[in-house]
Amino acid sequence: MKICVFCSANQQIDPAFFEMTEELGRWAAENGHSIVYGGVNQGLMECVAKASKEGGGRTIGVVPMLVEKTGRTSDFVDVEIPCDNLSDRKQLMMDQSDVFIALPGGIGTLDEVFTVAASATIGYHQKTVILYNMKGFWDSLIALLDDLQAKGMIRGDWRQYIKTADSIEEIGRILRF
Repeated sequence: MKICVFCSANQQIDPAFFEMTEELGRWAAENGHSIVYGGVNQGLMECVAKASKEGGGRTIGVVPMLVEKTGRTSDFVDVEIPCDNLSDRKQLMMDQSDVFIALPGGIGTLDEVFTVAASATIGYHQKTVILYNMKGFWDSLIALLDDLQAKGMIRGDWRQYIKTADSIEEIGRILRF
């Protein structure tokens, strides 16, 4: 399985997020899964790729030319897929991946989560997005989605497209391992 990981490229974040991200990278490798990610050599992106590689896993980095030009491409990318911009990157990541896991992140991560989920609601694919709710990181987003649904702004149940997990074990159950 190709697991796309959306996450922060920042370093100055809770150290526990790095520990849990390492665990995810190792878990993916141990279970024979490839990691598809943004290919950047910083933050949780670098962390998940390094852990996967150290565990014998394979990584696929979808790297915008701007990132490549600034020398921020990770050394842990096995297969590099270059792209023009962030819209192109999201489409390539969707095409390359079977499932998506969102770790703590900011505007870029939210953009990726909602692009994939919105595409699923329209019927472009039937791939799941999982919010890995490390230390309750996604609690406020989950509350917002519940509020939007209660106000009739979301057709159906948002949980059809976006799942939540508080642990690797829950991720495994969602993926049926």
